[in-house]
Amino acid sequence: MMRSLHTLRRLSGNLLVLTACASVPVAYAQQPTTRGSVKPAAAQSAKQGDQFVDGIAAVVNKDVITLREVDSASKRAIEDLQRRGIQVPPQDILRRQVLQSLIIERVQTQEADRLGIRVNDGQIDQAIASIAERNRITPQQMRAEVEKSGVKWEDYRKSLSNDLRMNRLRQRAVDSNIVISDAEVDAFLKDRANNPAVGAAPSAPSAPSPAQRAPQARAQSGPEQVALGQILIRVPEGASSSEVAELRKKAESVLARLKKGSDFASLAAETSDGPEALQGGVMGARPMDGWPDLFVQAIASLSPGQVSDVIQSGNGFHILKVLDRAGGAPAQPAQQPAPQSPAVAPQPGQGMPTQQGPVQVTQTHARHILVKTSAVMTDDQARQRLEQIRQRVINGGASFSDMARQYSEDGNAPQGGDLGWVNPGEMVPAFEQAMNALPVGGLSEPVLSPFGWHLIQVEERREHDVSDDLQRMQARQILFERRAQPAFEDWVEQLRTGAYIDNRLEKQMADDQNNR
Repeated sequence: MMRSLHTLRRLSGNLLVLTACASVPVAYAQQPTTRGSVKPAAAQSAKQGDQFVDGIAAVVNKDVITLREVDSASKRAIEDLQRRGIQVPPQDILRRQVLQSLIIERVQTQEADRLGIRVNDGQIDQAIASIAERNRITPQQMRAEVEKSGVKWEDYRKSLSNDLRMNRLRQRAVDSNIVISDAEVDAFLKDRANNPAVGAAPSAPSAPSPAQRAPQARAQSGPEQVALGQILIRVPEGASSSEVAELRKKAESVLARLKKGSDFASLAAETSDGPEALQGGVMGARPMDGWPDLFVQAIASLSPGQVSDVIQSGNGFHILKVLDRAGGAPAQPAQQPAPQSPAVAPQPGQGMPTQQGPVQVTQTHARHILVKTSAVMTDDQARQRLEQIRQRVINGGASFSDMARQYSEDGNAPQGGDLGWVNPGEMVPAFEQAMNALPVGGLSEPVLSPFGWHLIQVEERREHDVSDDLQRMQARQILFERRAQPAFEDWVEQLRTGAYIDNRLEKQMADDQNNR
């Protein structure tokens, strides 16, 4: 439903991720690889000419990942690990890790293709302008800094384009399906009322970005911010009890190595099945309540530098390391801080001050019509359809609400696309910017957001005291934060499980090991 846009500023505002100078090397290390293709018959046939088979590392549905791609990505991974001061795993382990990363990238890219999610040059330019503004430099200065670091500007744009596209995919496929019920909000507020020691609003939460993949010093005040690393030993879906026991044993052996003094980042690069393995397991920093409950409980009494015991989730076995924790009260055993999240999302890096007394905001009552892109509905076709609808509304041939009921693909279509009263910061930026530019009664041009193309109509505006609603809005955002990352990981695992994957490189490695 369209209300799911309201809390998604977390990603859309912050996953214009490549924050100039600091993250350029990581961005380059993660640039998308060249895409190959293979005929359906080739995906089913294990016997090809020797030269053809030798050049293929894996088949993912109808695509191939070549050995050349693996070797190229491995070289970039080595450079990045060395830059981070992380011990490079043995070559066979590194190639296996890199290939797994490429497979996950490929299945997500295929899903973006299926949904018709694309990013054009204008959107990349807009993202670059936004990043430059946040860094208080011009786009020209930003380009100079990127090129000074040794990264080609075109490669940087390709990497940014891929990140933007994957962000739109995540918002469309995962975040838009997370619904926080009123009952859950009530329960959260009741729990917090029973624990008055927690409170204070954090800075705007965000998904980890390359620029955030290292702990950063923070002022020792305000809400507690926690940076975590993880080593994940994944348990495949449908694993037998003996397989689960064997994987737990593997996780416990990794923990034993850590307790004997092994470096966490190097072990993560060597053993973790998590997507951040080749970044030393670093997942980024968030407010305490931005982490899943399972993680919060495991690290409640840990100080920076300490690691948790082995904990089990639906994805497998985790070992967590507290990289940094700052702000808020000192860590206390068996305590789960629950800082509030902003109702009116500030810009990244800014906190939401604790409000006393009335909180006046300008609310907008709006309607919208959503047309999603797909393999059969391109950006141009969606925009043209909305332009035709817009013209019918302007000419008086149909009402906006009737057109929404007939054409909108959002859950509020039966209500004529009615969004109700919208607070500042609740919609993704592209949508909100277009809505705010409209006068009362105004009708927008087609607007592109991560969810598709929209027409927006503003019904009315008002000044409203949201102090009574603030806690509920904050609670809803916190609950969303807790659920978003696990939901994304589950979705990626479902994509991988549902794909045809022939990992020929791993089979070859296994054969070589058996023949020794």
